[in-house]
Amino acid sequence: MLARRAAVLAALAATLLAGCSSKHEPPRAGPTPAAPEPTTLVAGPSSPAPAASVAPSAAPAGLTTITYTQAATGFPADPDQASITPLGEGLQVREKLPVYDAVGGTARAYVTPQISGVDLVMPVVAKQSGWAAVLLPSMNRSIGWLPPGNWSTVALRDQIVVHRGAYTLTWVRDGAPQQTWTVTVGAPATETPLGRTFVLGRSSLPSKVYAGLDVLALGAVPDDKKAVATGLADAHTGIHAWYRNEFGFRRSNGCVRMPPAAQKTLLDNVGAGTPVVVLP
Repeated sequence: MLARRAAVLAALAATLLAGCSSKHEPPRAGPTPAAPEPTTLVAGPSSPAPAASVAPSAAPAGLTTITYTQAATGFPADPDQASITPLGEGLQVREKLPVYDAVGGTARAYVTPQISGVDLVMPVVAKQSGWAAVLLPSMNRSIGWLPPGNWSTVALRDQIVVHRGAYTLTWVRDGAPQQTWTVTVGAPATETPLGRTFVLGRSSLPSKVYAGLDVLALGAVPDDKKAVATGLADAHTGIHAWYRNEFGFRRSNGCVRMPPAAQKTLLDNVGAGTPVVVLP
């Protein structure tokens, strides 16, 4: 599991997409989840691959930096957005780097080592010529490519699979399902976004509706920002506990509502970078 330090949240007025319309903060780094075995680095502090056969082009001036509330455009769609094949590597950049739309393609935005004070760990979905393709935060079903150098990878053991139609969430470790729970998902007008995303971090929210437990903030955002409740346009989808025993429905603003005991299990076991896939 990823070694993690306590982080102070940036003073950013943002919201976490949940079943209410109160204001929330971006994710933070939480306690290190328990794991039966220590996680080892897949690549060390040096470059994770030899020099690429295709050199990156220079980044143009004025590129957007991807943040908790700021996305970018021009990136390709995730070609395997419904795949439940576990993703075993997470990529961490060491400095602000341009991310490209293809191997040897055009730089479309910058990514940074952290988002709102939390280490950014992006699951790797493909590799080619020393480049790595990753799932991007703050935009849905999109990938970007990073040339070799100035990043490293860490092993990812866990995965979360949500079936909207069956109202289930399954926690998977090392490719084997561990537990499945009945959950509530987004209402028809504000559906939980489909496709692959990942855990950004966790937030402590003051409302009692979360049963006193942290929320897992995801990289996904509302598919239709005009459909969500007032104040949630810049929100991210979350996985959180719910104070009432009402699961197996479509009634949230897009979040996945969990029984408190189930949420505690996730908080104890999964960390930043954990891949999440939402299926119909």
